[in-house]
Amino acid sequence: MIKFRFFLILFLTASLLSCKKNVLNTKKIISKNSTENQIVITDVEVLKEEIILNQIEGTWYYKEVPFSGYAVKYYPNDSLAEKTGFSKGKREGVSKKWSEKGQLRLQLSFKNNRFEGTYKTWWENGVLAEESTYVKGVMQGVQKKWYPTGVFAKLRNIVDGKESGKQQAWLENGKLYVNYEAKNGRIFGLKRANSCYKLEDEKVITK
Repeated sequence: MIKFRFFLILFLTASLLSCKKNVLNTKKIISKNSTENQIVITDVEVLKEEIILNQIEGTWYYKEVPFSGYAVKYYPNDSLAEKTGFSKGKREGVSKKWSEKGQLRLQLSFKNNRFEGTYKTWWENGVLAEESTYVKGVMQGVQKKWYPTGVFAKLRNIVDGKESGKQQAWLENGKLYVNYEAKNGRIFGLKRANSCYKLEDEKVITK
């Protein structure tokens, strides 16, 4: 009986150790796979004009090799104008553009050459101008816009790149200017609440 208990304890101990070992191995495999799925952009910079786009392939080349690294562009005063990441010839990760005075004007992300994630623009004074979201290159969700003063200007609801749902815009004084609902390609409500005003390139023009 004692021998039986002894062997039973050994068997259970061995089983537990085996299970623990398998769990550890599984974690390592998951960690390895997650690392492989992460795209690492090579810390190399070349001038934007030195990379060439093969439009048929949708691939950017540098010296006849699919480019991996950062493509940059500078203003005549040597300040940075653009910086975009590439991996194996495809635009990947965060892309940024600055004004000649050094103000960040645009920030977006790429995934396999397509817009992915948050898209933001700023006015020259540093105030946020626009914020929207892209999924697989198509705008989705809420798009917001602001005046240079920081006053909220526009709210759009987007589904698959098209207006869907409530759409609104305000004058800089806070007065509601556009208020309608888009549904199945049709508009319900007032597209322009006050006929004394119109918009041209996001600027209010008084008639």
